[in-house]
Amino acid sequence: MYPAITIEALKALDAIDKKGSFAAAAQSLYKVPSALTYTIKKLEEDIGTALFDRSKQRAVLTPAGKLVLAHGRDILQATNEMVDAVAQLASGWERQLRIARDTVIPPDILFELLAEFTQLPQSVDVTLSEEALGGGWDALHSKRADIVIGASGELPKGLFNTHKISQVHFVFAVASHHPLASVSEVIDIEHLRQYPSIVVADSSQVLPARDSGWFNSKQVIRVNSMSAKLMAQLQGIGVGFLPRHLADPYLKEGTLVQKKCAIPRPNQDLYIAWNKGQEGNALTWFIQRLCQSDWAC
Repeated sequence: MYPAITIEALKALDAIDKKGSFAAAAQSLYKVPSALTYTIKKLEEDIGTALFDRSKQRAVLTPAGKLVLAHGRDILQATNEMVDAVAQLASGWERQLRIARDTVIPPDILFELLAEFTQLPQSVDVTLSEEALGGGWDALHSKRADIVIGASGELPKGLFNTHKISQVHFVFAVASHHPLASVSEVIDIEHLRQYPSIVVADSSQVLPARDSGWFNSKQVIRVNSMSAKLMAQLQGIGVGFLPRHLADPYLKEGTLVQKKCAIPRPNQDLYIAWNKGQEGNALTWFIQRLCQSDWAC
């Protein structure tokens, strides 16, 4: 007979891996460390093998531990989906909804809709997260998100429902005190090779990643959001293309200077996307309002 592996044990294993230590995991699960240690020890006894190598200062997953964790996360995800499905079947409303926003999209409209949503009588937990570049599609693919706002790039064929909301226009801009600000001619490859470029890193965890605004430069500095890229360029740390809707206020006040660049950066379509076949009153409520909102960039 197979030993009974509990959801509690799998959650503990997942938390230890994510938090990096038994103590931090116990705190995140609102448990004392001794209780978490007992849970893992019991799991190891039930499975019949060690899940952690305790010979070093920091407990490290053994190959068996990594295997159990990978399968355990599938079980945890399936369990959450089951609980959500049961709750939705009973009321039509999901237990929770996860919305991911690409960092190229300002959060204002989403927060306005969220404020309206909280006035509804139904109680649905909402988790907001940020993604970058292909991370939006990746979040849907790996089920980290139910809705993505601002997904861009090549559309995955047949997997998701999509609604185009805007098109981003890019400008090459540098800080007013940056050396390139005083260059009168078109910025070419030779100019760019002299300075660092600021690039937004793809947040994909499963699908292939891509970089935004990459070109041949002295060095590449990767940041995790468009707002961080904007801040880095305002400080003159590096150069690159910025969305016009984010750069405009600084171009008008003169802290950023727009320059002509020999390397073109095409406009980019933005989409709201969600998984095909997914239903629920909360998802429907948000999709309708998100698609009706003015996302002009």
